[in-house]
Amino acid sequence: MDPGDVEYEPVSVVELLAEMKDTAELLIDLSYSSVLLGSPEVAEEVLELEEQMDLLKLRARMSLLLAARNPEDAEQLAPVLGVVGAAEKIADAAGDIAKIVIEDIGMPDALRAALPEAVETLVRGTVAPESPFAGRTLGDANMETETGVRVIAVRRAGEWLLSPDRETALRPDDVVLLRGGEDHVTDVYELITGERYVPPSPPAPTIDDLERAVRTIVLMKDVSELGVDLAYGAVLFDSEALAEEVAELEVEVDSHKSMLEAWALRAAGRVGDPTALRGLMQLASATEVISDAALELGEGVLWGIDAHPVVAAAVEESDEVIVRLSVAPDSPLAGRTLGENGGVRTDTGMRVIAVRRPSGEWVLSPGPETHAEAGDALIAKGTRGSANRLADVVGSDRSFD
Repeated sequence: MDPGDVEYEPVSVVELLAEMKDTAELLIDLSYSSVLLGSPEVAEEVLELEEQMDLLKLRARMSLLLAARNPEDAEQLAPVLGVVGAAEKIADAAGDIAKIVIEDIGMPDALRAALPEAVETLVRGTVAPESPFAGRTLGDANMETETGVRVIAVRRAGEWLLSPDRETALRPDDVVLLRGGEDHVTDVYELITGERYVPPSPPAPTIDDLERAVRTIVLMKDVSELGVDLAYGAVLFDSEALAEEVAELEVEVDSHKSMLEAWALRAAGRVGDPTALRGLMQLASATEVISDAALELGEGVLWGIDAHPVVAAAVEESDEVIVRLSVAPDSPLAGRTLGENGGVRTDTGMRVIAVRRPSGEWVLSPGPETHAEAGDALIAKGTRGSANRLADVVGSDRSFD
């Protein structure tokens, strides 16, 4: 992108921030998937999105600079610039992760061997003209219900459609990103592209220290992603408690990175080619940057600076919303686990990222075995339609304030 080609355009700051949020979250997802699945195609999409983020960043800064007319404006808008800067850091870190694959920097084979079985496959494909999905909406195709495979993004003529919904129609030559179980993804990929998808075979794990380092990387990834989600939640709900949790998670990521470096150095003496560990170290550093960016997102809340209304509005208007819903005493969820009766995520499409007990205790990254009780506040993430379904389950209103 040539900076000389970028000109100021009157545009809603809310829309820009919402698109930056959606783009940053997709970048995190795609960059890690490109490494964990060894996919140069997905890695190339990361670099395309990173360039789009650069354009969004410049336009957001232009709009914010024009909006600041006095010291009071500057004080209010400073945290907004922090949000823009944090999204930029996430994009840069995602690009560094993708380059591990594109530049073949070196990654131990044990990385993919250590992946949890529950990790879903992500593939990139182009819609063939003769595909049975070409010209049909996702709702009409009923792909996710019938196969469990969902389209998480579409690139059409260079433009991205993030978080496509039931009304989104697939067209020939659309580039689609599919996520789901490996068996179903293979079938859907062939129907969409007309080509056979051959999943990579994970190698057997080898060195103990290296296995521990790789497991730590996966943990760092999960913690840093949770930190970003909670940081946006902290801004949306002006929650100092959530912002403090983000700060704790950032410290945890730093600690894991130190342990990983020690394990990798010990393993280097038993690896035939120690340069194969370079990618692992670059992945750890980029993950730390994402965690730092999450902390930067929530810093204004920790400092007692009220977030500018446009930030909260952007979070609310993004493709994936973050909601806080209280479990009512008569809710079918009260007294049950999040995984019972099919599970909250399966039944509603919402991912519960945290639970706050009435005592003030937080449960971060709750799993299917986590119990929900009356009075618990669920912090969850998903589409607006999914949020409405979750509201029905917990017996809460739909104000999402």
